Amino acid sequence: MSAPERIPPRSMTAATASSAADAALLAAGELTVRGRIRDASNAALYCTVTHDGREAACVYKPVAGERPLWDFPDGTLAQREVAAYEVSEATGWRLVPPTVLRDGPYGEGMCQLWIEAQPDGELLALIDAEEPGPGWKAIGFAEVGDGKTALLVHADDERLRRLAVLDAVINNADRKGGHLLPSGDGRLYGIDHGVTFNAENKLRTLLWGWAGEPLTAEAVEVLQRLRKELKAGGALAERLAALITGPEIDATRARVDVLLASGVHPEPNGEWPAIPWPPV
Repeated sequence: MSAPERIPPRSMTAATASSAADAALLAAGELTVRGRIRDASNAALYCTVTHDGREAACVYKPVAGERPLWDFPDGTLAQREVAAYEVSEATGWRLVPPTVLRDGPYGEGMCQLWIEAQPDGELLALIDAEEPGPGWKAIGFAEVGDGKTALLVHADDERLRRLAVLDAVINNADRKGGHLLPSGDGRLYGIDHGVTFNAENKLRTLLWGWAGEPLTAEAVEVLQRLRKELKAGGALAERLAALITGPEIDATRARVDVLLASGVHPEPNGEWPAIPWPPV
């Protein structure tokens, strides 16, 4: 028997392997635990998955290792991660790595293709200034010690702007800097979407730089497509029905409608901390 073909991280294969093929590998492959990701708040295991002569690295988060959250009483964090991937795929932007729900060595859980982050310039920075310079968007002021503050900024990058739209749709309550993974082929991926899709407004993100600004024409087109697919009986609505609750799907539809009606990126509403902690 020949040795399995080693598939490089997603950053190296995006141009040659479809997201659907990667998802099929994750779903059908033999999952082998190689180690634990210790800085994760819930159980997260680094694994390899092998099937039909192919092998890839992945992250497996078993439901049994999740810590209950008071504001996410229905469903599981693993299901929400898969739901975020489904919405990302429906946008056509492919901002979330291929993610499936499957059985594993420790029971049912989320399995996501491993992304090897590559240097891609700075996406976030602290600057000693009152306003961001060209190519940057202001997030807010942060304490840096000794009674001093610095301006926290993020890059004025179309990949981040797309991710900001996706986060608004899925109601991401935890978009931190460490959840942004640039890949070697120029793509940008977002990970860790367990606290998403709440029916109440929970948006917490570092990507507030476009707050109140008009949505791009591309974003409007994507949102219009999402609205059709989220209608009762729509393809995306059917896939989400197996992952999140009916009220959460209704709330997702409502968020898309609000974005299209307003035509602008959302702004913090003051009822919920706008920036996750720690931010990175």
